[in-house]
Amino acid sequence: MFDPELDALKYVDLRQYAASQGFALDKRKSWRGSAVMRHANGDKIIIKRDAGDGHYVWCSVHSQARGTILDFVHYLKGGAKGSRMDIGSIREELRPWIGLPPIPVPSFPPLDATPKDRMKVEADFERMQDAPRHPYLENERALPCPLLQSERFLGQIRIDGYGNAVFPHMDVDGICGFEKKNTGYTSFSAGGAKALWLSRAFPEDDRLAFFESAIDALSYAALHPAEHTRYASLSGKPSPSQLELIRAAIARMPAGSEIVAAMDADEDGRKLAEVVRRAFELSGRGDLRFTVEEPEGAKDWNDLLRARPLTLLPHLHAKESVPQ
Repeated sequence: MFDPELDALKYVDLRQYAASQGFALDKRKSWRGSAVMRHANGDKIIIKRDAGDGHYVWCSVHSQARGTILDFVHYLKGGAKGSRMDIGSIREELRPWIGLPPIPVPSFPPLDATPKDRMKVEADFERMQDAPRHPYLENERALPCPLLQSERFLGQIRIDGYGNAVFPHMDVDGICGFEKKNTGYTSFSAGGAKALWLSRAFPEDDRLAFFESAIDALSYAALHPAEHTRYASLSGKPSPSQLELIRAAIARMPAGSEIVAAMDADEDGRKLAEVVRRAFELSGRGDLRFTVEEPEGAKDWNDLLRARPLTLLPHLHAKESVPQ
């Protein structure tokens, strides 16, 4: 049976309630559709608004706990302590929040509603570790350690509990999915959506290169060191939404930049190069130039990399990135 009071409580800004309980917003990890908040005790949660009913929802990064603000109160004051908190006590705890907050709390801008699957994608990704060293990428894919540790790719490669290399896909609202690669294994996050995997961007960049996969992008970076190049991958045949993301990435490039379609040396790769060309034309940037590159003597850039000896990369150094 529908309970008007319980429904009203689910619209209480969960970020404010969490702040009153000692959680602080992690601005670097948050965006307009998702708030990541941390507690001094090491707890970390993700807060969103359900696109279906507008209720605030949350999940813990370190456990399977999740739900509405009612579940959060129980998580903090009941379940986390091993005791059961009845619904009457939860109502009593939250009733002062319908209206003016009972204690001073931070104010936040409105949180955009997002699908629930996106919360799971973000929570799963947050549990993974950055991978400045990765056995699979180094030993089987011949990607040099200095490249993985460079500022260009910092934070753009992770490793999960199974040892998979994980490449996050980003759209205009942040992370929306991730690709996983390992020996004989390729997968995409359940409930996630393909967008673009991107390297970090720096103000002095004058080149943007698109690839079929993140591993191809990294392989190209190892084969053709270029300090001012940004890298992006599509992870296969692009959707209409990916076409718009490609166009937007091109449109963000500084004046006079070069846009490169560096796909596989086969028919499918050439079709993808034409997709990038179309996005380039749609960008309306007459000041940019477009080129196509293919690996010579190999199907893809990683095959070419593994066939060649490689020295350390002198172009890798620290610098300040810009938002993408």
